[in-house]
Amino acid sequence: MTKQLLIYGNATPISSERHRGWGIEPTGDLSFAKTVNSVPLTAVEFFSAAESFPVVFTKNGDNVLPLAVMGVKPEQNLFINEEGKFTANYLPAFFRRYPFVFSSNDEGKNFLLCIDETYAGCSPDGKGERLFDDEGKQTEYLGKVLDFLKEYQMNFARTQSFCARLQEWDLLEPMEAQFTPNDGGEKIRLGGFLAVSRDKLKALDSDKLAELMKNDGMELIFTHLQSLRKFRELIAKVPADTTAK
Repeated sequence: MTKQLLIYGNATPISSERHRGWGIEPTGDLSFAKTVNSVPLTAVEFFSAAESFPVVFTKNGDNVLPLAVMGVKPEQNLFINEEGKFTANYLPAFFRRYPFVFSSNDEGKNFLLCIDETYAGCSPDGKGERLFDDEGKQTEYLGKVLDFLKEYQMNFARTQSFCARLQEWDLLEPMEAQFTPNDGGEKIRLGGFLAVSRDKLKALDSDKLAELMKNDGMELIFTHLQSLRKFRELIAKVPADTTAK
């Protein structure tokens, strides 16, 4: 997770005093994330993300977090090309919210909207979409940014509840696999992730299974399990000269 947080070079709270004359010109360049091999997902993204990436889980402190896997090595993103363009059909909200992000100093009770001032699309000269008007009032553009971040945060909270249930019922197990690249190169070993255990899922009592069905948890689990097949497509994307350890 540390590397993912580093996509924000200088996340600064947005204020009319500091950013009144600022504008944002989206660049469409994700080169800043070329060394990010997985990104957090919210539950509502599972279905779209699973069409392009393996969806797995990982420990995040005492909690569990779902991830979209985009590389098979620690600093490898196989979905960002040399021009910094994202090549998959679905761009996770984690990236779509950039250069904006919520920060909190009180365990999520209150949030501050921040912007990465190192983003190439930031314009202190007011080019692009203004954050504030000349009177210091937030623009419609900034209002939409806030709405998107609020929705993201609500979806993240719902996702935490889903993951907490997986932990509580001990449905997750370590996942490790080895794949041989299509060019016959050295085997690639993947580990460090968690996956739902099919055996543990089958052993759940009827009340817990009913709860998963009612809250769409079962559909999320099936989508996650089905997406694991995407690891083979991920391996196929590995350039031949990077398969050797």
